[in-house]
Amino acid sequence: MSEVKDIVLQYVIDEYLEQDSDQEITFDTKLISGGIVDSFSMVSLKVFLETRYKIQIPDAKATPDAFDSVNNIVKLLEEFGIQ
Repeated sequence: MSEVKDIVLQYVIDEYLEQDSDQEITFDTKLISGGIVDSFSMVSLKVFLETRYKIQIPDAKATPDAFDSVNNIVKLLEEFGIQ
C-alpha cells in the first residue's frame, strides 16, 4: 500500500503545487479543506485514479471528505481492491 500512497502523493505534488513552492505535503495534509485541491482539481484527480488503477469511482463516493488527504484517497482505493 505504501507504493499507492507514494504515487498519489507525488501526483498531488506534481499537479497542484507550484514548482517553486516550499509547502510540504504529507499523507495527512488536508488537500481540499486546506485549499490545495479545488473542485475542478478533484475531478482531474478522480480521472487520474480511475485511469491509473482501471477502476470506476462512483460520483457518490467521490466526496470532498474522501479526497481530503492522501490517506483518505488510499482508503477509498482499498474499497476497489487497490493495495
